[in-house]
Amino acid sequence: MAQENQNSIRLINTAIIKSKEKRLNLSYQSKLSEVCKSPAINALFVAISDLAKKENISKDQAAIQIVDTIRKLDTIWSDYVMMEGMDKLKDILKNQTTH
Repeated sequence: MAQENQNSIRLINTAIIKSKEKRLNLSYQSKLSEVCKSPAINALFVAISDLAKKENISKDQAAIQIVDTIRKLDTIWSDYVMMEGMDKLKDILKNQTTH
């Protein structure tokens, strides 16, 4: 009986995971399709071609440089926002201990 319960639980867990996987894949596909049709993507294609010509590199290399640059900017701003939040939190905590 215990073995049968374990098998049933395993089947249910597997079904739950597979059902979530299906929803995730479908949502990613539709989101990706929507983004790929956006004017921003078209602008990125223009920027990639322009950078490739100006730097005399392949479009693949230009795309990587653009993505890397955007990621660096995102990281810098994430770090900045995190530090600002930490500074505010320190101020709040300091004020709570002094009152």
